[in-house]
Amino acid sequence: MRSVSQTATLVIVLLGCCAAPGLAGASTDGLDTTQIQELTGLRGKYNAAEITYKVSMPRNDLSVTAGGVKLVPAMGLNCWAAFTSAHGKTMVMGDQVLLEDQVNPVMSAALENGLEVTALHNHFSGDSPRVMFMHIGGMGEGRALAAAVGKVFARIRETSGGKGDFPSASIDPAHSSISPARIDSIMESAGDLSGGIYKVTIGRITEMHGHSVGNAMGVNTWAVFAGKDDRAVVYGDFAVLESELQGVLKSLRRSGIYIVAIHQHMTGETPRMIFLHYWGVGPTDQLARGLRSAIDLTGAAPHSGK
Repeated sequence: MRSVSQTATLVIVLLGCCAAPGLAGASTDGLDTTQIQELTGLRGKYNAAEITYKVSMPRNDLSVTAGGVKLVPAMGLNCWAAFTSAHGKTMVMGDQVLLEDQVNPVMSAALENGLEVTALHNHFSGDSPRVMFMHIGGMGEGRALAAAVGKVFARIRETSGGKGDFPSASIDPAHSSISPARIDSIMESAGDLSGGIYKVTIGRITEMHGHSVGNAMGVNTWAVFAGKDDRAVVYGDFAVLESELQGVLKSLRRSGIYIVAIHQHMTGETPRMIFLHYWGVGPTDQLARGLRSAIDLTGAAPHSGK
């Protein structure tokens, strides 16, 4: 027979095990869920099997269709971040649902607060308005990561309803008057001028199936300029190692250059190459200096060929 005190203890233990996850005051397997809730501004759910605490923010403010189908948050329009303990630290991963004008303001909020941005791409085709998905990650002190995620969510709310930012310009390449020499002097890599478009390409090398592949196979960083020297557009692609990605993203954003995609172009290559596509509007010199600052953070050497 159990004593009254033993029975009471057992009841308390059972009630604790059955309590709803994520309740205020909870600290589970190294995760301070109360702190995560407070700093992210969202109540989450604890997954005991995977020792993970996940907070979500459905994009109920969006009205999106894809192929004529009305999309609702349960169909993938849901921002989230999941936290877990790893090697005495906290790890976070997540995915943010953004309209195009929100991407770069939200990306800056992530990068400036210590998070990594690991991918940027679409999940739908034929969607209107177009929706982009930005994947984030981080490893470190739990409070700092939760605070950073909270700032990302806050920036999403702040830029909702068309309050984001994306640069545009009225430029016709047929009437370009770009000065290639000015770009060359900054980029330190000669390009090609054709049809009003000036293109600079810097090759890189990786290996696939035991064979070296480089510039001619599409492993390169490139930039296309059009317009006038006082008002130009530049767009292109960076080929970076995984270890170079975050530094390049930060550098480009600090220079006012916008990121439009982050993904891979190949599989099975060594070392792994990540490709990020970008867009910028401004004076030619300013754009070229912004690109050069980012290139200098990579192993892409100028003069490596067109």
